[in-house]
Amino acid sequence: MPNRGMRGIALFIAGLMGVFGVAAAAAASHGADPRLLGGASAMCLAHAPALVALHAGWAHFRTAPLAALLLAAGTALFAGDLTMRHFAGHGLFPMSAPLGGLTMMAGWLAVAAGAFLPRG
Repeated sequence: MPNRGMRGIALFIAGLMGVFGVAAAAAASHGADPRLLGGASAMCLAHAPALVALHAGWAHFRTAPLAALLLAAGTALFAGDLTMRHFAGHGLFPMSAPLGGLTMMAGWLAVAAGAFLPRG
């Protein structure tokens, strides 16, 4: 099975995203303005199960590695930017949240493309 190491990394990242998503939700519930951490939590908790699903279906479509990479990187950029804005008052770098969002969308397009590129 190609990309065996990346498959395990996708599951590991899914676990980290799940932990961060729950922690961010808890932190958001104790702060004055929960919007930024709530958004970061939502993105992590939405994409962690997607990475678990990609891990499970890795052998069935060719775009799983690309989709996992794009979803993980996009979520990290988006959630990281929102978290930095909450705690530090500034983002990671200019346009990092929109870049993360576009990267997540590209990841979902890679998932969709996988319907047409099954493994033989």
